[in-house]
Amino acid sequence: MSVTAQIAKLREQLEEWSYQYYALGNSEVPDAEYDRWFRELEALEAKHPELITSDSPTQRVGAAPLESFQQVAHQVPMLSLGNAFDEQEVRDFHRRICELLDTSEPITYVAEPKLDGLAVSLIYRDGTLAQALTRGDGHTGEDITQNVRTIKSVPLRLRGAAPGVVEVRGEVVMQHAGFERLNEQQIEAGLPPFANPRNAAAGSLRQLDSRVVAQRPLDFFAYSVAQLTAMEWPATHSALLAQVRDWGLQVSQEVKLCTGVEELLTYYSALAAKRDVLPYDIDGIVYKVDRLDWQEDLGYVSRAPRWAVAHKLPVQEEVTTLLDVDFQVGRTGAVTPVARLKPVQVGGVTVSNATLHNMDEIKRLDIHIGDEVVLYRAGDVIPKIVSVVLSRRPQEAKAITLPTACPECGSEIFTPEGEAIARCTGGLICPAQQKEALRHFVSRRAMDIDGLGIKLIAQLVDKGWVKSAADLYQLQAGAVAGLERMGPKSAENLIQALEKSKNTTLARFLYALGIREVGEATAEALANHFGSLSAVMQADEDALQQVEDVGPIVAGRIRHFFAEPHNQAVIAALLDAGIHFPEGEFNAPQEEQPLEGQTWVLTGTLSEMTRGEAKEALQALGAKVSGSVSKRTHIVVAGEAAGSKLTRAQELGVTVWEESQLLDLLAQYRE
Repeated sequence: MSVTAQIAKLREQLEEWSYQYYALGNSEVPDAEYDRWFRELEALEAKHPELITSDSPTQRVGAAPLESFQQVAHQVPMLSLGNAFDEQEVRDFHRRICELLDTSEPITYVAEPKLDGLAVSLIYRDGTLAQALTRGDGHTGEDITQNVRTIKSVPLRLRGAAPGVVEVRGEVVMQHAGFERLNEQQIEAGLPPFANPRNAAAGSLRQLDSRVVAQRPLDFFAYSVAQLTAMEWPATHSALLAQVRDWGLQVSQEVKLCTGVEELLTYYSALAAKRDVLPYDIDGIVYKVDRLDWQEDLGYVSRAPRWAVAHKLPVQEEVTTLLDVDFQVGRTGAVTPVARLKPVQVGGVTVSNATLHNMDEIKRLDIHIGDEVVLYRAGDVIPKIVSVVLSRRPQEAKAITLPTACPECGSEIFTPEGEAIARCTGGLICPAQQKEALRHFVSRRAMDIDGLGIKLIAQLVDKGWVKSAADLYQLQAGAVAGLERMGPKSAENLIQALEKSKNTTLARFLYALGIREVGEATAEALANHFGSLSAVMQADEDALQQVEDVGPIVAGRIRHFFAEPHNQAVIAALLDAGIHFPEGEFNAPQEEQPLEGQTWVLTGTLSEMTRGEAKEALQALGAKVSGSVSKRTHIVVAGEAAGSKLTRAQELGVTVWEESQLLDLLAQYRE
């Protein structure tokens, strides 16, 4: 047998054993046998380096250290999931799915453990691992290809017939056994142990030296596919996972198909009961609609899919001591009590602070300074005090009282009638509110003013140069250059960033204003519904409640905000400074809503505009744009490569338009 044939045979056998071990959970041979074959391959490749290939099992040892990780834009955004914290929220999720799909068919879900690790995207081209990216902010991640190549459960080449391009997404974790071994090594080397497996996995993937990563016991578990070319998509998510496993990637053995909400809840109870014996940490269970065409019909809301939800598991609890309570003032003037705790480990994380929300919560808990309290992390994220160990209350325990004056500006603190949250009356004169409001205004998802961080904002407010957001646009580079940690170049960049931010969108501007309870989704809904700033500002509460997800309370907040003279003055000053956004390109006058009461559906790829732009244009004319076709659908607009929605429309006899017909309609109302 030739050397080339020997090497090919060794690689094929090692890859088969890896597939059996990681993808199928079978250990065909002892580790020692695998190691013997591996060393034989290493020896042959050392003698014949010209025969080494990038996908050889020996090429996982790591490469020379990087100076930094390259930022790479995701071709398909890596979105987050909505959360369900109890049984009722899961039932609500299922009910919404049923209503949106408008079907009598039973709905099957894929249920799988939500692994507590780091989301990673693997991109294979013609079957070979080409790139690995972190989730990052969902739109841009870091290129960690060298590090991921060292993970043994990540095949360097896919098995079987390979697609042109496939993007497999999953979680990099450190299983319990490997974590314990790593911490033993850390202690033996005189290094601090890692707090938990997730921190260890994160720290490993952030290593610039992939040779270090190669020594860490990391694992990859696939949970979805984001791109697939030169191969037909299967009909279901479960079939997609089976295909991923056939390619040689590891998928959790706990994945299960469940029909209806009762089976989901049964699965949840069963997995929660075995949580402590699983080989890896999980912080919840993910439910996904199995049919991919239904996933497409359901679409997305804000930054999460409608067709999936993460059902959080009960959190871990610990007992610690309440040392003191501070009162913090937020950007809306809310005065929030914050517990200062004796540091304690909760779920592997050291916690020393927890919110107490408001004085009603303090009264409900009957909590005193000096008490021993039960602490938990809501959703495994937010620390919260849930109860007091009254039997251990010390004699010197002190009651907690709300201060009468704001700790930031000395203004009176009051609690509005019918509300639980106390507020500072200082408004724009309160430094805490100024700084927080400005930080929100300049944030990435608001006005996106690069280079204007909280420390610089604090300097500008403390010097009295900026008292409202409008003052930012009066700053001069020469003056700013003299501030701490600034210089001529930084100052000029800031002025340019301010100038760039003037060209924004109505939704971003509304969000940036910091109106209570108006987040990104609500701001977007207001912009789409009214189409212009003046229309939003003039709308009464009844008109505001016509906007999706805007109820009486939010409508009252919005109306009150725009009725305040000082808010009107700031908005006028911002517009005078040059802030502008496209308004009304497709807007009919408010009294003329020609598509009022009609439900439209968009499907396929449009050539002259995006589906998002088409949706906004139709909504501006009064139409409701749905993600699924039903008998109540008025018109379906079908672009190129229209799929199941077009078929459904034809079956139901719903009118189908081409894109050109939609463009003709919109042209009638284009301003």
